[in-house]
Amino acid sequence: MAQQEAVYATDEYGRPFIILREQGRKTRTHGVEAIKSHILAARTVANIIRTSLGPRGLDKILISPDGEITVTNDGATILGQMEVEHQIAKLLVQLSKSQDDEIGDGTTGVVVLAGALLEQSEDLLDRGIHPIRIADGFDRACTVACEKLDSISDRVDLGSKIVSKELQQFAQIAVDAVLTVADLERRDVPFDLIKVDGKVGGSLADTTLIKGVLIDKDMSHPQMPSSVRDARLAILTCPFEPPRPKTKHKLDITSVEEFKHLRDYEKEKFGDMIKMVKDTGANLVICQWGFDDEANHLLMQNELPAVRWVGGPEIELIAIATQGRIVPRFEDLTAQKLGKAGIVREVTFGTTRDKMLVIEECANSRAVTIFVRGSNKMIVDEAKRALHDAICAVRNLVVDNRVVYGGGAADISCSIAVSKAADEIPSIEQYAMRSFAAALDAIPLALAENSGLSPIETLTEVKSRQVTEKNSRLGIDCSGRGENDMKKQFVYDPLISKRQQYLLATQLVRAVLKIDDVIVAGEADE
Repeated sequence: MAQQEAVYATDEYGRPFIILREQGRKTRTHGVEAIKSHILAARTVANIIRTSLGPRGLDKILISPDGEITVTNDGATILGQMEVEHQIAKLLVQLSKSQDDEIGDGTTGVVVLAGALLEQSEDLLDRGIHPIRIADGFDRACTVACEKLDSISDRVDLGSKIVSKELQQFAQIAVDAVLTVADLERRDVPFDLIKVDGKVGGSLADTTLIKGVLIDKDMSHPQMPSSVRDARLAILTCPFEPPRPKTKHKLDITSVEEFKHLRDYEKEKFGDMIKMVKDTGANLVICQWGFDDEANHLLMQNELPAVRWVGGPEIELIAIATQGRIVPRFEDLTAQKLGKAGIVREVTFGTTRDKMLVIEECANSRAVTIFVRGSNKMIVDEAKRALHDAICAVRNLVVDNRVVYGGGAADISCSIAVSKAADEIPSIEQYAMRSFAAALDAIPLALAENSGLSPIETLTEVKSRQVTEKNSRLGIDCSGRGENDMKKQFVYDPLISKRQQYLLATQLVRAVLKIDDVIVAGEADE
């Protein structure tokens, strides 16, 4: 018989009250059962993402609640847009996000590795090994793997990998963009100087690197000149309109004379504003706000080209690029505050009437824009994400120019090193270390599987060759070129990216293994 939700009772004075069953809806799982349910959730997420690892990885289509479609194989994007309910699965989402924020690349690999480590730890739990001993073993194995990465790393000049038909062009664009803005003495890359913009139309091959700023605006009047040479830009955040009281106000006009007087006042104010701008020597106005037809007409008459409704981030980028100052009031304008650019021109696209402004030959030559073209929005978005990963990979090489070899080569080398180290350890952690070595094989296995190869055969062959030839550069031949040496295939991973993957995945697995009790408070009835 089901227990009653509430019990009616009376106190010693005969006053009635109701006792409710508060604990009725609490659910609790604890011990190994809790850890296993967490491992199952994490494995489910890792398996979703596993098929999108590597150059031959498959894409996922994600449809948001309002019907927007995203097609991508970028791990961080897939996990970020998935509506994940389970608390441990959310940890994996945050794991890929932290890899994306810190390194920018390797977001899929880190989740696959964490999933494989948890899968291995399930077998160890079945053997009766304590979760903390497993976590300690994983930590020791991670240290061995990171030392091995350091020993097999090479120093390299800049190069990058992108999966695209236009591989060479995209790689070149990414390297050029980073090297243009990089501060090589401080080994720093200011990302805010690189803007990635896209427009539907053309093909991926039409993607270009613009040494300057591109804004999706055109001149405010169709008869204004479409290009301005030796531009001196007045960058304004105040509108071209007569001053108004800040508070609510009401203006009553009772006669024609008053109206004419008001119109003359407005015209005079517009004239003063334009004169202030012209007196500084400016020959182009960039305005954050709009202006009405009268102001537009007067600007045209005074041969002062203008651009209106330029957004905040774009205004800032223009100011950085042209070394101008953003001016909030006309009275503050001086010749020293103007930005300088060699040429500002309008660009038109095909038969459409779309126009964009390009500001080139800027005073600060380090600001660049990558302009991505593609046949539809999904391709443009995916190309932007691919470029972001490529730029991050190049940035990592500027910060630390050591690389390890991709295609699973580094993972196989670390796996062999960890297995060898495990044999020399007398304590129970050696089981966890062997499991760590087996988990490291998950990345080359997934690469082989996604490339249409027989996963286990391919992995065992490459692994045995690495041991017999003592060549840590051998990896999975994903592109089918008949060459397993990743140095000859030019497949690299930045060392800091790979090391971060190992450290983050191990930390996450330790956190999951330490949770042995889950208490979910009962939800109140609607």
